[in-house]
Amino acid sequence: MSEMVKVPGGSYLIGTNSADGFEKDKEGPQVEIQLEAFEISSTTITNQEFQQFVQETGYVTEAEQYGWSYVFHYFLTMEEKLKATEIPGLNWWYAVQGANWKHPEGKSSNLKDRLNHPVVHVSRNDALAYCEWSGTRLPTEAEWEVAAKGGTTYERYPWGEEFLKNNEYHCNIWQGNFPLTNTLRRVLFRSAPAKYYEPNNYGMYQMVGNVWEWCLNPQGIDLEEFQQKSSADFVEKNQTRDDKAYAIRGGSFLCHESYCKRYRIAARNGNTGDSTSNNMGFRVVRQATI
Repeated sequence: MSEMVKVPGGSYLIGTNSADGFEKDKEGPQVEIQLEAFEISSTTITNQEFQQFVQETGYVTEAEQYGWSYVFHYFLTMEEKLKATEIPGLNWWYAVQGANWKHPEGKSSNLKDRLNHPVVHVSRNDALAYCEWSGTRLPTEAEWEVAAKGGTTYERYPWGEEFLKNNEYHCNIWQGNFPLTNTLRRVLFRSAPAKYYEPNNYGMYQMVGNVWEWCLNPQGIDLEEFQQKSSADFVEKNQTRDDKAYAIRGGSFLCHESYCKRYRIAARNGNTGDSTSNNMGFRVVRQATI
């Protein structure tokens, strides 16, 4: 499994009082919380790591069981689109037969040269199965946010409050005219290798952009709940595999300022626990060792 980074216990601020995001996401008001020390994987779980899990357990993901998963239109040829099912109201997304973690854009795609990329097309339920095998768990939103800050007080990005640093991008999001034209070179027009960009001060790679990351707690809870409940409380009540809505964090390579401004540290979102797509992954945490 990828290297685990220790995040010290203590008092932290989470959330934001700014108006950067969407009111419905409940990014604020900012609150002070107490966290026990924990360890978190320095990268999202990669294809290689997930492949080892599958080889040792024979696990079959939900996308494989369904026989299809969601793929963004940009990665499909016109012929593939005609064979797929366009999603009403979400005409950028297609239900593609044969799309799963081994075939990210459908049957004609594979993991060649992508073993060091984040695994995608994994549901939260799949992520929980991986956690059970690896002796880990999913992070709460509070743990995820504290880890993303890397010991700083930044609320927007792991490298600072301004998006461009030295006039350069430091995360993998959509560049160009969303959703029609992506001006990124080919290595980044979908997911990037898990360690493509520089880490934050804790040694955490790509906490924003690249792929969405599943969290432990339900979607849309008030930030005050992280004051009232410990991580152990969330672990006790949120390990069930189901189709309820749970938090996701970090944004993905499909985020763009014109549409989804959720590639920020304080940004919040969610999805149902059985959902899968070609921009959804996860990282894991465990109790800190002495």
